[in-house]
Amino acid sequence: MIESPPVCRACQEPITDPDDAVIVAHELGNSGPGWDVWAHRDHVDDVPLINEDLLRIMVRIWTAGS
Repeated sequence: MIESPPVCRACQEPITDPDDAVIVAHELGNSGPGWDVWAHRDHVDDVPLINEDLLRIMVRIWTAGS
């Protein structure tokens, strides 16, 4: 079985050079082990690790509670 190359989360391009691939996070799945989030070495700092919708909801909850 031929595996497809990982895709960079920052630029959405395939990472063809294995030495350029970096795992930046692991996302859990609803059923099963989940998956790794990959990025090019140069794009590691560009990967958003916080879901913006979730952050906006949590900020509203935190401000309403104070």
